[in-house]
Amino acid sequence: MKGQWIAIVTLAAALVLPGYAQAHDGKDKTVMGTVSSIDGKNLMVKTADGKTTMVMLDAKTAITQGKTKIDLSAVKVGDRVVASGPEDKNMIMAETVKLGAAPAAKPAAKPVAKK
Repeated sequence: MKGQWIAIVTLAAALVLPGYAQAHDGKDKTVMGTVSSIDGKNLMVKTADGKTTMVMLDAKTAITQGKTKIDLSAVKVGDRVVASGPEDKNMIMAETVKLGAAPAAKPAAKPVAKK
């Protein structure tokens, strides 16, 4: 009986895994950089080496900052992002977009006492 279950699981995995691998065609890409512009559901991300990549978003794209899920409207030009998903012609269909942590508030400067 145990041998039958192993055979069934092995057969199921053999049938499912090739389809999963082809779904992304092995062309997943991650881009990290700064949002240089936003046009509807498309972000232009400028990388450290000066290249720009279009990151397209849809209803399935998970946008997070830390562990908090956020809305696209919270993304602003100048934000640091890491976007991942299938790539085609220098464009990424983002499955995930992670915003950098919000900058920490700078402490107010203390006045210098005059002597």
